[in-house]
Amino acid sequence: MPREQAASPARTVILTVDDDPGVSRAVARDLRRQYGASYRIVRAESGASALDALRELKLRGAPVAVIVADYRMPEMNGIEFLEQALDIHPGARRVLLTAYADTDAAIDAINVVDLDHYLLKPWEPPEEKLYPVLDDLLSAWRATVHRPVTITKVVGHRWSARSSAVREFLARNQVPYRWYSSEDPEGRRLLSAAGQEGLRLPLVIPPDGTALVEPEDRELAARVGLATTPATDFYDLVIIGGGPAGLGAAVYGASEGLRTVLVERSATGGQAGQSSRIENYLGFPDGVSGAQLTDRARRQAAKFGAEILTAREVTGLEINGASRVVRFSDGSAVAAHAVILATGVSYRQLDAPHVSELTGCGVFYGSALTEAAACQDQDVYIVGGANSAGQAAIYLARSARSVTILVRQSSLAASMSHYLVQQVDETPTISVRAHTVVDAAHGADHLEQITVRDTATGHTERVDAQWMFVFIGAVPRTDWLEGMVLRDPRGFIMTGPDLTADGHPPAGWELDRPPYHLETNVPGVFVAGDARAESAKRVASAVGEGAMAVMLVHRYLEQS
Repeated sequence: MPREQAASPARTVILTVDDDPGVSRAVARDLRRQYGASYRIVRAESGASALDALRELKLRGAPVAVIVADYRMPEMNGIEFLEQALDIHPGARRVLLTAYADTDAAIDAINVVDLDHYLLKPWEPPEEKLYPVLDDLLSAWRATVHRPVTITKVVGHRWSARSSAVREFLARNQVPYRWYSSEDPEGRRLLSAAGQEGLRLPLVIPPDGTALVEPEDRELAARVGLATTPATDFYDLVIIGGGPAGLGAAVYGASEGLRTVLVERSATGGQAGQSSRIENYLGFPDGVSGAQLTDRARRQAAKFGAEILTAREVTGLEINGASRVVRFSDGSAVAAHAVILATGVSYRQLDAPHVSELTGCGVFYGSALTEAAACQDQDVYIVGGANSAGQAAIYLARSARSVTILVRQSSLAASMSHYLVQQVDETPTISVRAHTVVDAAHGADHLEQITVRDTATGHTERVDAQWMFVFIGAVPRTDWLEGMVLRDPRGFIMTGPDLTADGHPPAGWELDRPPYHLETNVPGVFVAGDARAESAKRVASAVGEGAMAVMLVHRYLEQS
């Protein structure tokens, strides 16, 4: 193993390998004396351990400027080593250290491994024989180097559903990353450095150099620095869901002194966070992207002291005296005086043959903005006619060859805001097909065609399509509350006046007051946003309900 590992991914490395410990120490000593202030010197005593070091440096994103290798080493000579090192760090300058008797081999290596220089042993004095050579090589490296990426790296395939999901998870959580195709040279080098053949994708490499193969969201979140574990086991307020309603509640709860934790199953922002542009939100006359609005809200909540947990699946809610206990999928739990349910909704799945198999491989639910770049000069289909569909169509039309909106109704006016309908009409690359539904999707490993049907005439047509984004309504994420809180026939949570429509409190209600406006049939458990029955399904109203729910939490706590 190497004697010294790269501690910082930003520090450029000079690596030396020699099987003679005395020579190895002498080379490293001379290199440190001249270059140690600006470069990190990594020393190895065999070709195998040096290759391990180079792979680790590759995963960490540490630049390697020069590799100095001895020619005569057992098991793997210097030329064989440099040939493999070239595959890992092709930009590094390569120097072979030889005895006089091996100069012919060194000359031959110039063609074999694109050798930059060979040095004869001994190299004394280094001021004359070693440093001038290294100075020239370092100058040449600095002039041509492509700096390695020190942020999170993702190696995946264009038509890998999990690769697409990981990219979306990182993007929505504002985690910087760089994408590499598994078919490109740098992607193959990263796979090789991690000991992978590319059969299981994606490969995710956080800045610490850890190689994660097909990571689950929670493991990925923890590795890239997102909080996944609560700091304590009891709070004043637990908020479940990180969309506009949940973030609004977190801001107002924490700013008003409540010990607040927000739990999100995937990424903060909810459906609004996936929107390419929201133009009717108060205070943003030029519009704001869902990602920008989410980022500001998340930072604002954190500023006031709210904890935000990511990639935590909530599976149960229990009442234990005055405590409300929230249970996670891993069996752990957190408790609080009060709970706000801001679980939002998820996109309804398109029930047509082969759509589910191609989800993530050309079929996407929501805007999937990480895929937008790949849609350049492509024909894109959008299924649905509400605001989210219109926003996605306008955004994708900037680079796509054509965008076709498929809508069941006779026009967009029935379900889309007027300002969006106008923008769609004014965009020449967007067309609308009314009375049209998708009957089937077709493709082997990715979407290739769709069958569309005119509901007025019954006529079907099979059209080429590699990209289809689906926005066909939403269903609440409330199944896990079955038997605990009352829901309407569609699964939306009933609150306040809806619970006392017959003039009587809900079954089991023991307090001498009716439920507050946003309170469920369980005292101390409130609802805000799209999961609430008869809610407005708008960003502004969700944020307002989050703030109102906190006000009602205060009232509940004062009277408890």
